[in-house]
This record gives sequence, C-alpha cells and structure tokens, in this order.
Amino acid sequence: MVDDEPVIRAGLSAILDSQAGLTVAGTAGDGEEAVEACARLRPHVLLLDVRMPRRDGLWALAELGRRQLLGPGRSQVLMLTTFDLDEYVDEALAAGAAGFLLKNSSYEELTGAVRAAAAGHSALSPAVTRRIIEGHLSTRRRPDGQELARLRDLTEREHDVLRLVGDGLSNAEIADRLVVSLHTVKTHVSRMLAKTGCQSRAQAAVLARNTLA
Repeated sequence: MVDDEPVIRAGLSAILDSQAGLTVAGTAGDGEEAVEACARLRPHVLLLDVRMPRRDGLWALAELGRRQLLGPGRSQVLMLTTFDLDEYVDEALAAGAAGFLLKNSSYEELTGAVRAAAAGHSALSPAVTRRIIEGHLSTRRRPDGQELARLRDLTEREHDVLRLVGDGLSNAEIADRLVVSLHTVKTHVSRMLAKTGCQSRAQAAVLARNTLA
C-alpha cells in the first residue's frame, strides 16, 4: 500500500487487512520506497498512488517494469487516483498498470479490485475500462515501428482477441463473440499477452487502440 498521506495508508490498509484472505504485506510513502518494498516483499498486488513527492507512482511503475517485477506471476499494480483530475491515466495504462482505483471507492470496490488484480484479471469492469481508454486515448496517433513489431508473432485469432480486449470486452464476452469456450479465450489471452510483452489487459487494450484501427 503506497501513498504519501499516512492517514490514507493506514485507512486502506486497515480495510484490506480486515478482509478474509487479504493481508497487507507492507506500506511505503513514495515511489522509491515502493520499488524497494516490492523487490523485498514481492506482493501479489501493489496499490500505488499516482501523485507523491520525491518519486511519484508513474516513476515507480516504470522502474518496476525495468526490474521485471511487474506482470503475470509477479506484482500487479493498481493505481490510486482521483481520476477526474489525473491526466496521467493513459501513461500508466501503457506502462502496465492493471487498473485504477478511486481513493473514495467503497469497501466492496476496493477489495474486489485487489482480488481481481491478484487473480490476473482486469481490476475494472469492461465498461469502466472502455471509458478510461476512450477518454484518455481519444487523440489517435500513428503506431510506431516498435508497437507494430509486438504484433508480428500473433496468430489471426490472437489478433482478434487483442482487438476485442481493446474494445473492453471481458473473456466471457469474447467467447460469445468468437463462439469458442471460455477456456480457449483464456488461453488465447495468455498467449497474446506473452507475445506482445503486455503486462496487463489494460496495457494490451492500449496497444490495440494504438495499432489496430
């Protein structure tokens, strides 16, 4: 749990620690402390404030990626944000954040997001994910060579899955759209993430919207 405000750290930590199956492994007050704690504790989920002094959440997210501490089988990051004031959502999505959580979220939303991220799922509903992506990536740009190269090894079906993830569909919705089993979709999503180097569904959705018109 990472936030520069001690009251917020203590309050959210107390909520999470009171839930069955959830344990707060540690806390930090800025991005630099967060990276050090994550390297030491290897948490399943990191709740990371965007705006902090010294080193902010975006720096920490990028540093976790550089140290290969981020992604499936490692730590999933949920960014803590005020959303309507936060102009950095698209940057965090592109850097591998698994989702976003408002600081005034309900207990149910908080614990549900943490459990979803720990299970490797999007920490937001497909509808909310779609709204964030559309709102913060409304200015389209031409994809660069590195982005296109990440799609090179995808099969045709994996391209389809990436496109549907970019549209904000859940695995169940993708299964319905492609007329395949849920297990098959999960396999395709896993392979697509591995081949593209994406560390979360949200990051894959950003890649899809940048590269697949």
